[in-house]
Amino acid sequence: MKTRNLLLLIIVFFAFILLSCTKSGVVIDGELKKWHTVTLTFNGPFTGENAEPNPFLDYRLMITFAHDSAQYKVPGFYAADGNAGETSADSGNKWQVRFTPDHEGTWAYEASFRQDKNIAISDAPDEGNPVFFDGSKGTFKVGSPNKAGNDFRGKGRLRYTGHRYLQFAETGQYFLKGGADSPENFLAYEDFDGTFYKGDSEHRMGEAAPNTSLHQYKKHYNDWNTGDPEWKDGKGKAITGALNYLASRGMNSVYFLTMNIGGDGEDVWPYTDYEERLRFDCSKLDQWEKVFSHMDKLGIMLHVVTQETENELLLDSGNTNLERRLYYRELIARFGHHLAITWNMGEENGYAGFTPRAQTTHQQKEMIKYMKEHDPYKSFVVIHTHSNPVYRYEILNNLLGFEFLDGPSIQIGNPLDAHNECLSWIKKSQKAGKSWVVNIDEIGPAWRGVDPDDRQINNQDTVRKYVLWASLMAGGGGVEWYFGYKNHNNDLGCEDWRSREQMWDYTRFALEFFQNYLPFAEMEPADELTDNPADYCLAKPGKIYAIYLPYVKDTKIDLTQDNGLFELLWYNPRNGGELMKGSVTEVKGGQNQFIGKPPADPQSDWAVLLRNLTKH
Repeated sequence: MKTRNLLLLIIVFFAFILLSCTKSGVVIDGELKKWHTVTLTFNGPFTGENAEPNPFLDYRLMITFAHDSAQYKVPGFYAADGNAGETSADSGNKWQVRFTPDHEGTWAYEASFRQDKNIAISDAPDEGNPVFFDGSKGTFKVGSPNKAGNDFRGKGRLRYTGHRYLQFAETGQYFLKGGADSPENFLAYEDFDGTFYKGDSEHRMGEAAPNTSLHQYKKHYNDWNTGDPEWKDGKGKAITGALNYLASRGMNSVYFLTMNIGGDGEDVWPYTDYEERLRFDCSKLDQWEKVFSHMDKLGIMLHVVTQETENELLLDSGNTNLERRLYYRELIARFGHHLAITWNMGEENGYAGFTPRAQTTHQQKEMIKYMKEHDPYKSFVVIHTHSNPVYRYEILNNLLGFEFLDGPSIQIGNPLDAHNECLSWIKKSQKAGKSWVVNIDEIGPAWRGVDPDDRQINNQDTVRKYVLWASLMAGGGGVEWYFGYKNHNNDLGCEDWRSREQMWDYTRFALEFFQNYLPFAEMEPADELTDNPADYCLAKPGKIYAIYLPYVKDTKIDLTQDNGLFELLWYNPRNGGELMKGSVTEVKGGQNQFIGKPPADPQSDWAVLLRNLTKH
């Protein structure tokens, strides 16, 4: 009897402890390893997406995470029932914060949960009234990372470090981007809750065959693998499969809009309704998060484009006030924990002849500063340009040296301009005191972009030579491919990324050359070292040189300042693979030297590698 009573007391005691923990509102989920997402879920007020007070605006959740050598203040968000991606719930009492720890060991957390009108956009820590679980504290222990390969959780956060390349925090590896710029309305997917096409067919600018239906990605359904994300009994498999396919071709970035209200697509927004600006769709955003988390595992950067040229004045008339601040806060709170993010502050942003009502330089700086200062992880921040160089130069010249902008997202009308554009902005930014990471993210003409593989007269050879290799050899940070509006599988209507399979391969071959054979972060553009005006050269003087020949001709390289013997090897940009020997296999420093002929296909493009064999 006594034993039974003692057992009953023990059960009651632990039930009380469990109930107390539940009432305090904290459940910690995640693998609790470095670079893995940790989710804290609190029990707060029972409310709903359309309730008053507004749960997105009139409550503010902030968690301070502290380690011996780091501290982060991370915003949280209203999460309905905590599982809205599966249940489509629009009400509940769950509030969440997502955090990615960058150190092993014990982390402490403390919650600030306050209520007042519009408090979510206030930075004053003591504003409003403390409510519910305000002041809750606790700790959790984080172990070492256990991922490898392309998974970002084995590489760490991708950071801007003041260099012209982004760098992974864990491995120190420098990053070069290659990926998809189309479809820009990637998130206009039929399996996401609350997603539909709002516009009219005439509004879709210049598109030959307006696409008024949502993306289905049926061609990629079979690319889904068991264990990959899905929701609501099998939804989401096609979009996940599409990402699997892109990763299988070696791509590591996808560009997508999170809000195109009034824009070309009119089918993507985070809000509960097309006309809403202050309330967010919990289930839709939870489903987005499932896709984004899979991108981390695949090693695909989130290129988050927050607005486009048609709607850059939609929020606060272009200012950074209530609507824009709340929008950015939600993006940061829900998705800022991801390890590789580009925050793109606007597609084709700023004045141009066809878009005279646009954000000013002051407004651009205000939104850029807000994003950088409120993102606890300080992820990469860029702004997308116009294709016309007149407008591009006027806008970017005004942003040179601005401490919160990490680079331009370049759109060029003429693909032949890629090399000089990268060189120009790298040099200008360095001179201005804030070195930019310069990416080519869209090429013209707008109706064409990159042709599909099956187009009879195809521009992919030109793009490979004069955009892909040309930009990388200039010190650029990478490329994303735009599909035009007149091609099939175009910028709004792309359903099948296999339509550009050859271009993915060309891109992978270029990235492999740089990653496998070059200390590219230690090299500088040095086109002047060769006597061939059509080629491009990267150099770490005396150590290693790379030359890219869009077409082969007799070429000399100036080695007059170098000593020792250099081996000379060739790389095929069309097929990738191993380095090969050409007609000249070794040259001596101290003079100008012919590089010789490639091992085959002398009418095609080639890359050449010279490495000093002399031990120093």
